[in-house]
This record gives sequence, structure tokens and C-alpha cells, in this order.
Amino acid sequence: MILVLNGPNLNLLGTRDPEHYGSETLASLEEKLAATFPDLTFRWVQSNHQGVLIDALHEAHAESAHGVIFNPGGYTHTSVALHDAVDAIDPPVVEVHLSNIHAREDFRRTSKVAPACVGQISGLGPAGYLLAVQYIQMQGAVSA
Repeated sequence: MILVLNGPNLNLLGTRDPEHYGSETLASLEEKLAATFPDLTFRWVQSNHQGVLIDALHEAHAESAHGVIFNPGGYTHTSVALHDAVDAIDPPVVEVHLSNIHAREDFRRTSKVAPACVGQISGLGPAGYLLAVQYIQMQGAVSA
């Protein structure tokens, strides 16, 4: 199982700031991942609440998930609690952002979460999620 975890405002994909985040909805992104990797099991969680995201990370650890793809949204830049939750679990966590956070406003250029992750994919749109799954597969956690 791979947890695909999305933070605040990602439920508004497709309508919120399409110039930064594109026009694809979260539901269509989930469908694309499932169709591209039909032999994998995904668990999808989106929440606007930090505690729910932390609980999902802890559950991924308890369930021995093969990996986590995590877009922390706005919490990326502020949450020591999410950093600590990622740091405390065993499954590899890949931080993903649709937009290039390093080419945006100054406050978006720093991730509190990234240092606890195995890597970060930023600015490649929905392809970033696909690449994160491929990375988890390449690590041998799940079969290709």
C-alpha cells in the first residue's frame, strides 16, 4: 500500500489558482495514478487539518505502508509537527508539489517537511505524483 496524502486546499484542485496548480482535479489525479499503476494499492487522504495528516502518517507506519507521497500544501512552510511525524515513521516519504515552490514567493521556498523526507519533487505538476510512485518502486518497496 502507498499512502497518497494531500494537505490543505488540495481538495480545490482544478479551481484554485490554475495558473500555479493546473486544471486537473484531485479526483482525476487519483484516477490517473490508479490507472497508471493498476497492480498497486493506494490509500488516499486529503485533509485541511494538520492532526488528520499526522494521524494518516502514523497509520501508514502502523500498516507497514510501502511508501508515502505527501503534498503538505501550505503546511510545508510552517509545520514542525508534520516534519516530526514524517521523521518518526518507517515508510519512505516523498514530498510532492505541483508548482515549483522554489520559484514562488519567498515564504514558499523553504520546506519544514523536506529534511525528514527521502526527496522532494516540485514544479512538475501531476507528473510529480507519478514520479514519486516510480521512485518508491525503484527502491524495491513495491514491485514495478
